[in-house]
Amino acid sequence: MPVPLGRAFTYRVPEALAQRVQRGARVLCQFGARRVLGIVLESGEREPEIAPERIKPLAGVVDSEPVLPEELLGFLQELARYYVAPIGEVMQLAVPALERSAAHTLGQMELPKSARVVGRLVQVARALPRGPEPPKLSEAALQLWTELLDAGPTPVSELGKRRKNARALVGRLERAGLVELSRSQVSADPFFAEAVSPDVPPELTEPQERAVRAICSKLETRERSAFLLEGVTASGKTEVYLRAVQRCLELGRGAIVLVPEIALTPQLVTRFRARLGDRIAVLHSALGERDRHRMWKALRGGELKVAVGARSALFAPVHDLGLVCIDEEHDGSFKQEEGVRYQARDMALLRAHRAGAAAVLGSATPSLESIALARSGKLELLSLPARARKTAILPQVEIVDLRRVGPGPGGERLLSLPLFRALERTLAAKEQAILFLNRRGFAPSLLCEECGAMCQCPNCSVALTLHRAAGGRLRCHYCEYAVQIPDRCPACNAPALAEEGSGTERIEEALGQIFPEARIARLDRDVAQGTKSERVLDRMRRREIDVLVGTQMVTKGHDLPSVTLVGVLNADAALSMPDFRAAERSFHLLVQVAGRAGRGDAPGLVLIQTRQPEHPAVSCAARHDVAGFVEIEMRQRAELGYPPFARLALVRVDAADEAHALAEVERLARLARSASSSEVEILGPAPAPLARLRNRFRFRFMVRSENRAALRTVLLAVARGGQSRRARVAIDVDPVNML
Repeated sequence: MPVPLGRAFTYRVPEALAQRVQRGARVLCQFGARRVLGIVLESGEREPEIAPERIKPLAGVVDSEPVLPEELLGFLQELARYYVAPIGEVMQLAVPALERSAAHTLGQMELPKSARVVGRLVQVARALPRGPEPPKLSEAALQLWTELLDAGPTPVSELGKRRKNARALVGRLERAGLVELSRSQVSADPFFAEAVSPDVPPELTEPQERAVRAICSKLETRERSAFLLEGVTASGKTEVYLRAVQRCLELGRGAIVLVPEIALTPQLVTRFRARLGDRIAVLHSALGERDRHRMWKALRGGELKVAVGARSALFAPVHDLGLVCIDEEHDGSFKQEEGVRYQARDMALLRAHRAGAAAVLGSATPSLESIALARSGKLELLSLPARARKTAILPQVEIVDLRRVGPGPGGERLLSLPLFRALERTLAAKEQAILFLNRRGFAPSLLCEECGAMCQCPNCSVALTLHRAAGGRLRCHYCEYAVQIPDRCPACNAPALAEEGSGTERIEEALGQIFPEARIARLDRDVAQGTKSERVLDRMRRREIDVLVGTQMVTKGHDLPSVTLVGVLNADAALSMPDFRAAERSFHLLVQVAGRAGRGDAPGLVLIQTRQPEHPAVSCAARHDVAGFVEIEMRQRAELGYPPFARLALVRVDAADEAHALAEVERLARLARSASSSEVEILGPAPAPLARLRNRFRFRFMVRSENRAALRTVLLAVARGGQSRRARVAIDVDPVNML
């Protein structure tokens, strides 16, 4: 079940099974020598494309009702057509692995009906009313009792994270009759591991009120609708989503909320649980297959009506879908880069349209594609122009020109003197700082000072990154090749090897030497994979960290009210990428990371270090000027014929042998040209910017057109042109990663 081929297969329905075969149901099929599970895409009388005697009969029907509802099945078929993707691979996006199990295991699995993951017992403390004669207790104990009164029942383990002596204080309060202890089952799912107290909805600002009213009016009339919610950082976009989801539930319909990376947005999940309770399914990579299946079953049956997750949550079988929200819609992680290369943001709009639902795309820095849709009237623009809290204003942003400003004490080039002084003031005020550098490791490369050779990955066309932690290694961030740091140059045997550039590991070490009293921590994929990142962020919220150094992980919508200083150490890194979206991506990053500062009562300061202060991505970000950047970038895209003014597709070919890869890409490019018209432009073939990756040589060509139908005609010719067994071919419609 389902096979990765670009077409469906026809089977004969035996008379005994005729009444049970339904569109979207699973059936048993003979496929070659194997018996596999398939999904019915269409049934009925039709003229077969092959001789009737060659059509095999179905072996059996598995489901009494369709495993995929009609709304979701139709959406998947349209997605497959748009991305020229094998329908079998597309089906796998929506059907859990346990539903795709081999036929002989069907009926043998005992899956609990409960949607929630089996959990563990924890001790929970609940505050009791104080009697007429209150016992004599310490100030700390009474303070904890007051907190429990406000918070409601709270796991003792959670209290222990806030206070070292929490258990002892709880014991005293219990003996004094002010606290009751009980045992409660808590989910093993990390997003449900701790109890969450219900919240009190805040008073909406006028722009929030207008946005909520606009969305809810469409929900109430069940009109197809799509909105672009453009709001500065901390303007309260999440509260708009919450109100819309609440109204959707009141109307008896379901909702999907997509976030860029679920592991980096636990605060959003906590807010949804505080408002909606545990009636939500959180779909994330830490879930095992059985737990994922339970969530899927509960959504399919209507037991749960809200799915929150990263891009794959788009395929959740939400019953009577009424609303789809896409938070940080500009984020590149919504694009799937392997297998079926779908763009979840675009497909969310499609699914909502097909379901008769409302779609809400939210961002402080909307993508140019979404802005173009708003200008054409396909998205209704809703604006949140100011921060939701009256005391929280947008931070002051200053540009530090690294061409003219030297390093501060310690000599590290990326810790300039202005940044050093700002850190001094922040630490003296007992406030927090975030330093953003999108380079992990100690140094991006190791260079021979004699011959100039760089330590390269043997499998990829990239330099090896120096990592000092864990004994010291050179590592490739693409294929994970690792080797001990050499004493001599591998090319000329000279001993003069120099570290080039700085990564987050090096900055963390330098800060520790410059500010020995400060508590420094790092947040990147070397120290915090997946949900482990929340531990670091929790320490930030508990004020156990003074300065957090990190990669893009520190930019992802975290609400840290005590952060008053943000330093962008090297704004130029992303600008130098060979990608027409480099400026847009840099602008998004700068605005988003700047938005981490000044979210509380204290004003924020952002320092952007750059050698290109005049670049529009830098200068507009410093002014919080989204409209100004958009106008400049739109003009350039129009002149060059790039999205949103044209549609693109990349045809990528890779092979272990360079000659095989080149021959195949040239053959496919000829096919594309023979099928193209005057409306279509074929660029290439040429080596990819990353010419070798994981020991495979990579080539590509680009197909560009303003006409979607003309573009599809060319891509279908490529897809149906056959493939060499010695090369892999991938068609990427609306590519995001141009490397």
